[in-house]
Amino acid sequence: MSFILHRTEKPDLAQLGQRLAEDPRQAARWALAAASAGELEAQALLGQLLLDGLGIQRDAALARDWFEIAARHGHAMASNMLGRCFELGWGGPVDEAAAARHYRTAAEHGLDWGMYNYANLLATGRGVARNEEQALAWYRRAAGLGHAKSMNLVGRYYEEGRVVRADPQAAFACYRRSAEAGDFRGQFSYATVLMSLGRWDEARHWLREALALGHLKFLRKARDELRQAAIAEVADLAEAYARRCAELETVAS
Repeated sequence: MSFILHRTEKPDLAQLGQRLAEDPRQAARWALAAASAGELEAQALLGQLLLDGLGIQRDAALARDWFEIAARHGHAMASNMLGRCFELGWGGPVDEAAAARHYRTAAEHGLDWGMYNYANLLATGRGVARNEEQALAWYRRAAGLGHAKSMNLVGRYYEEGRVVRADPQAAFACYRRSAEAGDFRGQFSYATVLMSLGRWDEARHWLREALALGHLKFLRKARDELRQAAIAEVADLAEAYARRCAELETVAS
């Protein structure tokens, strides 16, 4: 099969997904041909493939270039990923101000991940003046689009009474939505509220869900919180968190 596309041809993204699963190298060649022919989705995808080293040699600097090309032509996720490159130093130097600009562009194009990432910088004052009111507004917009991580953070604002009046019921509702949408932090937040209400079976369920999904940094913090709480009803899960941390630390070492 030829991988040379004409500018009038559109890539079949469903077919590409199948190719990625079956033959990542073939999919990468296809994406490169389509990106070189000016196909916007392929340009953004090629950036991701280069960033991950999927089917092609990993090259974060070249990934950044392709994200920039796609972002320049209005691709929201490419703008978001370009922001990630600048924030985290993928493929070049860290530039948090540039990251903020690209996240905001993605956010203004309606991308929930752009809203979330831009809100994170606003909330912490990285690359942009700190403004928690604006941060909460963007988290809310992302949450309204179904972004699970943003739901959890909106809940945190309500729980702590930051920017808004403290509202435990609103926090509980946000945590539940986040948990059900699959965010491990939201699952842990929801579980902690359930524990405070003595709803142990539900709390244990969500603690197990968060344990299965969480990364090492999160699991360490959750382990410490559970151990410090010293709650008999979840003592076995505190130790399960500790064991999982030890397993991941062994893999990382």
